Amino acid sequence: MVYRPHGIVGVGACCTVGSSGSKFTEVFPGLTRFCATLDLHFKFPIRAYSAEALGFIPCSFEYIVQNLSKPDGGNALFLVVGGAQEALECHENVFRLCLKTRKGFCRAALISGAQLVPVFAFGENKTFKTAHNPVGSNLRSFQEFTKNIIGFSPMVFYGTSGIPGIPGPFPLRQRLDVVFGAPIPVEKTENPSKEQINVLHQLYMDQLVELFEKNKTLYGVSKDSKIELF
Repeated sequence: MVYRPHGIVGVGACCTVGSSGSKFTEVFPGLTRFCATLDLHFKFPIRAYSAEALGFIPCSFEYIVQNLSKPDGGNALFLVVGGAQEALECHENVFRLCLKTRKGFCRAALISGAQLVPVFAFGENKTFKTAHNPVGSNLRSFQEFTKNIIGFSPMVFYGTSGIPGIPGPFPLRQRLDVVFGAPIPVEKTENPSKEQINVLHQLYMDQLVELFEKNKTLYGVSKDSKIELF
């Protein structure tokens, strides 16, 4: 289940996997939920235990393929593939998705034979307020520079503290609609070629755009809004 957009922390993906509030098990009975996240979260024992208890696994390629290769199936793995680069585009009513160069999830799907499910969360980019950081600005240049060194973007954002009128680090109270597209059948291929990966990648991009276009006006997005893939 390839989730977009990334937002600041992928609130919709975290809530869908780590809580019962989404009613995921009612819509998809029999599936065990997981979500891949930064390996950094598993470097510290207490944090690693908490992450595993909530259904998170390291986002290394080996862990992803292993999770999806369960002999009798039944695992639903959320991948928020936009990563740190897409987090930089987290602004309300902006739908810029880092996807054209992200193809590892397609290779993992082919090796494991797992179906690809496009997922789009309407409202994800409204869960936090973020600083204006257009390309070329000092802030954006600093964020890009830091991302290239440490692997994630230092975001300037705020949410709520839980106390009215006082900002804090928690997501704002915001409607979040996580919409699932039709699964894309994938034939298991032990050593997929570059062409096979590209074909599957293009199919996923097409279905993601179709999912967005079909549902955007149902969830408060202007009919003129478009996804921009980069």
